Amino acid sequence: MGVPKRKPSRSRQRMRRAYNSALKLPQLAICPQCAAPCLPHRVCPACGFYKGRQIVTVTAGA
Repeated sequence: MGVPKRKPSRSRQRMRRAYNSALKLPQLAICPQCAAPCLPHRVCPACGFYKGRQIVTVTAGA
C-alpha cells in the first residue's frame, strides 16, 4: 500500500481543495424567438416564450 513519505504542506492541501469549490458560471442558451441569452429549460425573460409557446406576457420597459 502506498504511504506518503512526507506530510503535504498547507499550501498544497489548500490548492487541491480549492479546485472543488471553484464557482461555475451558468451556461446560457440562445432563445429561438428573440435570440436573447437565457437559461436552458426555462421561460425566456426577454420574450416570455418556452418551447415555441407564449407562457408569460412581458411588458416592454418594465
